[in-house]
Amino acid sequence: MPSRQRRTPCRVLCILLLWGCLALPAPLAAQDISADTLHAALPASNALRVYLDCDRCDFNHIRSEITFVNYVRDPEQADVHVFITDQRTGSNGRQYQFSFLGRGDYASVEYTFEHTIDQNATNDEAREAVNSAIRLGLVPYVAQAQSISGFSLDYSRENMGAGDTQTHDAWRHWIFTAYAGGIELEKESNRTVFDSRWGFFADHVSEQWKIRLRPYFNYDLVKIKREDNPDVRSSISRHGFDSYAIRSLGPHWSVGLFGDYVTRNDRNLRHWGEVAPGIEYSVLPYEQATRRAITVVYRLGASYVDYFERTIFDETKETLLQQRLEASVAIRQPWGDIYGGIEGSHYFHDTTKRSAEFFGYVSVRLLEGLSLRIQGDFEMIQDQLALPAGNASLEEILLQQRELATDFELSGSIALSYTFGSDFANIVNTRF
Repeated sequence: MPSRQRRTPCRVLCILLLWGCLALPAPLAAQDISADTLHAALPASNALRVYLDCDRCDFNHIRSEITFVNYVRDPEQADVHVFITDQRTGSNGRQYQFSFLGRGDYASVEYTFEHTIDQNATNDEAREAVNSAIRLGLVPYVAQAQSISGFSLDYSRENMGAGDTQTHDAWRHWIFTAYAGGIELEKESNRTVFDSRWGFFADHVSEQWKIRLRPYFNYDLVKIKREDNPDVRSSISRHGFDSYAIRSLGPHWSVGLFGDYVTRNDRNLRHWGEVAPGIEYSVLPYEQATRRAITVVYRLGASYVDYFERTIFDETKETLLQQRLEASVAIRQPWGDIYGGIEGSHYFHDTTKRSAEFFGYVSVRLLEGLSLRIQGDFEMIQDQLALPAGNASLEEILLQQRELATDFELSGSIALSYTFGSDFANIVNTRF
């Protein structure tokens, strides 16, 4: 009994020491917390309100790394609307355009800059580069909104003046990519599905030229076992070669030569090849294409076709001449996206063999928290020259092994969303 009484104070002392050790790192760690993290942890009534508008951004990472501002869910409640667009560069990297649009008291502060991320950058390096650009762009607003104590600006001398130096490129702007992607296998007791995609890209992009050479190979297989009937087997092959050479003629005009080859059994095309010169006019300068573009494209194509089966027009081989005209509009602004156009074509040997397509996409913010998305495509079809003679079997129809006659093709969707509640979206919770 006396020995048990002696152990009790020791046990209590150990427990107190353990709790002390567990509690000790908290204040020490708090001393090392960056100004960003500390600011996010405390109420910040005067913190800048930011609305992020970006399709390719990692929002969770941005909110967890850039914590000296408040993030809001609607641009109407923001002090700054950060609008980010991007496009692929000739070296297969991505060029981002950052627009900082001040609102309310900050309406007079508005500017845009660009930043290019190398093709070899990992996903983490790419998102860190985006974060750095956002931080830099927010500095003028933060300086007006709150105290700048705790902030610092770093730069690398290695990149100073790099834009004035002509970089030697041993590959002369050529990028080569081989891929074997999309290889999928699904296996069940009585069903097997196999899909494969592979090919090669050779791209050249400079201020004056845009060139592509691309062979590709696609193969799909479906096998279904049936107890009392023969097995069902469907194999669809789509192989081909795409190529083009486009020459810039200034800020509004360009010309190109396109060459394509296709063989695909589900469209009755043993061999189809076309050579088509084309010309494009851009109403707006090409340099504005990431935000808005209005273009008109004309192509004149000569093709040779060799069919697997005799067509409904009693042809096994033929040479065709076709012209196409397309007009399109693409707009991306802070209030939403609009894309639409019309394309028409006809064959010269019989102008009744023609088609016309209308397509469009709209995604707009109607009111605070209310967004509308509409997508539609309608095509009038009178030029199915490759339709094989005879009737299609039920298996060919269900497995899409054969093209069917139709006068039109229609697709569309509509979505409406309304978000309400807290103005803030600062918290990141990645559990589950």
